[in-house]
This record gives sequence, structure tokens and C-alpha cells, in this order.
Amino acid sequence: MAKAIGVDIGGTGIKAGIVDLEHGTMASDRVRVPTPAGAAPQDVLVAVQTVLKTLDVHESTLPLGVAFPAIVKRGKTLSAANVSKEWIDFDAERFFRDGLGRNIVFVNDADAAGVAEARHGAARDVLGFTLLTTLGTGIGSAFLYDGVLLPNTELGHLNFREYESVETYAATSAREREGLSWEEWAERLQAFYSHIEFLFSPDLFVVGGGVSKNAGDFLPLLDLKTPIVPAIHRNNSGIIGAASLAGD
Repeated sequence: MAKAIGVDIGGTGIKAGIVDLEHGTMASDRVRVPTPAGAAPQDVLVAVQTVLKTLDVHESTLPLGVAFPAIVKRGKTLSAANVSKEWIDFDAERFFRDGLGRNIVFVNDADAAGVAEARHGAARDVLGFTLLTTLGTGIGSAFLYDGVLLPNTELGHLNFREYESVETYAATSAREREGLSWEEWAERLQAFYSHIEFLFSPDLFVVGGGVSKNAGDFLPLLDLKTPIVPAIHRNNSGIIGAASLAGD
């Protein structure tokens, strides 16, 4: 059984696991540690080293993929919405490669989730345009056309009403911060998804992130022309996608 290691760095937690590449499923328990306050590069590296040691793969030769919440081009992080500003224009892939002492594949976290869902999840064999969003600390997005990824879309940073970034209005963190009911939050999601539905005319919405495990509490409240479904792999999509890309 071909395997790889996936690490998913988020605004609040860093998760890792071993992935069965043939089936796109977890081949180990998922390990999680909190994202260090401020999420500076050196502190995040130490946290990643910790999860790899906990998984007992810190000396493994399995392929390793790392997913990160930023625009990633040619190994550099070009944005930093929910992490330290030190990540802007930072050679992150080289930093992790040197810090972990091994080759890695470094990708945007929502793009990794999109790859997982296209290969082994809710977007598998879907023709046309699938638009995946991850709802968490922010809002990530992945564009998939006939299963092919168009990387580094950032729909969570659309200007929306009086908000500089729509994620401050509609992300899971906004629901938690403002104590919104599912119904109140769904009204905000309705505005967000209706807007991007009009802009992009997708064939399918897939919703990931930790809150996707509660999809029954809010997705049925949305009224869209486009089918909208939860990610099959829920909050493991980033791990599975990062590992899948590393195993290519």
C-alpha cells in the first residue's frame, strides 16, 4: 500500500496523518496540536516537528506534503491573512525542507483540500466547474475544472459590503466570535454563496473545514441554484490532499 504523510497548518490547529494514497483515506490516527500564538515561522516549524514525532514519522522516508493557509507560488508564501506577516514573500518550502531535513511538497491548504475531494471525495468524476470552500478561521477556496486544479484562488478575501474580506463576515470564526445561531450564520453564508454563484456559475459547491461535520445544521438552510454538498473527507481533506500531491 502506497503511503505518504500529510500536514495541514491552519489558523488554530496543525494536523497531520499518514495517508493511504490508493484509496485517499487516513492510514493512521490524526494528530493535532494548537497553532502557536502569532504563528511565526520558527514556532510553526517546531509545532510541525512535534506532530511528526508524535506520529513517529520524523525519520520516515515517506513522501511529505505540507498545506498552508496562504498564496503559494514556487514555494514562496505571498500572503498571511491568519498567520504572522513574516510569511509574506517568504521562502517557506525551503524553510520547511531545511528545518525538517527532507524534501517536501508545499501547497495552499484549500487547494490541497480540493485535490483530495477531486481524487477521492465529493468532486470525484464531476465534470465542469467545482468550487470548493473551506470554512474555518478564514475562508479558503479551490477551483477545479474536470478535476484539474486552478491554484491560489482567494475568495475569502473578496471585498463584501462594508467588509474588506468576506471571511471576517462569514467564516466559522465569525459565527463563533459573534455567537451566531446556525440560522443567523446561514443568512451570511447565503449572501456569500449567492454572490460567488453569480460570479462564477459553478456546477457544484463542496464545503470543507471543521464545520463540515455539522453540514446538516446549515447547508439545508441555503437556497442556491447550484448543488452544495459537504466534503467527504471533512476536516481531513487538507491532510489527504497534501499527502496525495507529495506522492505524485
